[in-house]
Parts: sequence; structure tokens; C-alpha cells
Amino acid sequence: MTDLWLISVPLDKTSLNSVEQLKRTIAKTSRASCCKFSIPDLKVGILDSLLTMSDDLSKLDTLTESVIKKTCQCMREVMEHSTDKVLENALANGDHSVPQRAVLSPLKAYLKSLRVDLMSYVTKFQWDKAKYPTALPLSSLADIINKEVSQVETELKCRAATYNSVKTSLQSLEHKLEGNLQTRSLNDIVRREDLVVSEYLTTLLVVVPRGSFLQWERTYESLSQFVVPRSSRKLHEDGEGGVFSVTLFKRAVSEFKARAQESKFTVREYRFDQEEEKQQERKQLSVHKKEQCGIFVRWLKVNFSEVFTAWIHLKALRVFVESVLRYGLPVNYQALLLLTDSKCSKKLRGELASLFMHLDPTATSSKTDVNCDIPGLCQQEYFSYICFDINTCMLEIS
Repeated sequence: MTDLWLISVPLDKTSLNSVEQLKRTIAKTSRASCCKFSIPDLKVGILDSLLTMSDDLSKLDTLTESVIKKTCQCMREVMEHSTDKVLENALANGDHSVPQRAVLSPLKAYLKSLRVDLMSYVTKFQWDKAKYPTALPLSSLADIINKEVSQVETELKCRAATYNSVKTSLQSLEHKLEGNLQTRSLNDIVRREDLVVSEYLTTLLVVVPRGSFLQWERTYESLSQFVVPRSSRKLHEDGEGGVFSVTLFKRAVSEFKARAQESKFTVREYRFDQEEEKQQERKQLSVHKKEQCGIFVRWLKVNFSEVFTAWIHLKALRVFVESVLRYGLPVNYQALLLLTDSKCSKKLRGELASLFMHLDPTATSSKTDVNCDIPGLCQQEYFSYICFDINTCMLEIS
């Protein structure tokens, strides 16, 4: 798994030398990759507003990440037939309007050729000035992101509920139609010619436990004096039991059902037209589910992209605010994106702590949950440099 760290250091001579040394170390050890993360000049405002903004952005960051996780989870659930499509569809700034076409290569290759993947988007990040105008105050930019994320969260709940309702209805009906002999559909067992229906006579379908076949044959005629002799036929059997037909006078149906229940024989309620209606309902629900799935997946693709891009802009906002609070004015910092394998994270943390110790000699790479009065400190883990994780573990395929 890849760890992404967005770090910020001041542009003093010592820090710049440390950055160059970091780049040389990374190139030499191949422990990570490093690239510049471009953040435009934003409006600083006053110090008090920045302190409040720091806390607000931290809360918004948590909300946005949770919406991204929920979106990915919905992708996993909706695309249940192939969970490895999650990574293919969870891509930022993709062209989702291109129609599906027949290709020889796997769907994964097709989708990857269609859109920019998440890692590429982050490493080549460019601030969207049309969507997030840099002339606006920081609070206004945060409000735009908050409104966007909250709207997606609300709509996600609504769309997920709609899809799950259809899915549950179909599953419930399928359970009834495909369950045991007590509940399953009998349309593939019973033919119209197996049923006798007239002004006075009717045919009942009885489920008999497997060990009671002989008992049924010996006793069914005695369950009512109005049973037609030798009218029972075995229509189906499986490991649980069998389905038998029996013809009798309509006026004796209630009596027969009661006596049959005493002998642990179950009379199934059955009408041929009613069974056909259930099969038609199942077919309609299946088509409806497929339609809802397509609509929901398209919505998830587009809105995952929207929320993810908003999240990266939010990370940039946090870096800017924390850099001003930590390093002071005039605004003078450099943001870097580090990509490293999780196995190498500990060693890289140690190297960063050593290189940037001059920024805060009291900081250690393992100091967590620090409670101090340093402006803008709203990170769980405190380092001498500013660092924000970009968590992509929700995209891992288990």
C-alpha cells in the first residue's frame, strides 16, 4: 500500500538545503518519490480567523474523507459481481460520458485508458480557479467545499436507500421463489394438466416430508370422505420431501387442510396465474434493479471524482493555513508530496525528523496527541514540519 504525505517547510536557507538533501536521499535509496505540490497565493485574512479556520478545516477534512469512504463502500456493494472494478471506477476527473464499446482487452484496461487515476491526479495537482476562485476569502472557499460534500452525502443516502429497497425486494421474492418446497415457486413443477378445476372439484398440492411418502399414500384418501380415490400423483421430490397432487370436492378443502396439518402434511396455496404473476414480478424487479444499478454506478463515478477533487483542494487549503500559522508572514513556504510504500514509512519519517529538526528541536517523529499552544496545531501526530496524510486505504481491494 502506498502512503501519501503532503508536507510543508519554510523557504529559509537551512530548510531548502534539507529539501535538496531529502531529494538526493530519495533518489539514492528509492525509498519514496517526491514532487512539488502547487498551491496558489490565497487570501490570508487576520490571525484570529486563521485559527478558527484551522479547526473548521480539520472537521471538514474528516467529513470529506468519510463521504469518500462511504462512496467507495457503495461501489463495492453495488458492483457486487466484480469488486476489482472499484479501483477502475474510483478515478478522478474521468470522462464518464464515453459509451461502452466492445473491446478485446479486459474492462480494467479499458477504463484505465479512459480516465486519469487518483495517484496521477494528486501528483499533477492543479488548483481549479474556476471552481474555487483564489480571490475569495478562505472561509468562502471552505464553504464551497462544505456545501459540495454535504450535498453529495445527502444524495448518497437517498440513492443508496432507493437502490437497497429494490435490491431487498428482489432478494425477498427470490428467497420465496427459490427456497424450500414450503415456499419456492412451483411453476417449473406443476403443469396445467396436473390440475383439475371444475364446478365441484379442485386439485390441491401437498408438501410431504421425505420420510412420510408411504404414510401419505396409505392415508390421504382417509383425510376426507370427499377425496377422489387414487387421485394423488407425485409431481416432484428432492432431499427434503415431495410435492403430491390430490383431487377432491371443493366443499371438503377446509376439512382436508386441517386433517393434513395434523399429519404434518402442508397444503400449498397455489394458483397457476398467481405463480405466473410472481415470476413476472421477479422479472420486472430484476430489470428495475439492473436499471437502478446502472444509474447509481454512474452517479457514484461522477460524484466520487467531485468529492475527491474537493478533498485534495481542501488538503491544499489546510497546508496553506497551517504554513501561515506555523511559519508566519510573509507567506513563504514550499509544499511537497511524498509517495512511499508503507513498509518504508518508518525510515522515511526518521529521515524527515532528522532533516527538519531545526524547525522545532522539541519535536520527535513519534510525538502523538501533543497538547500545546502552537498556533494551528490540529494534527493527531505532531512533527517539526507540517504533514497531512492523504488516506487512500479505502480503495484497497481486500
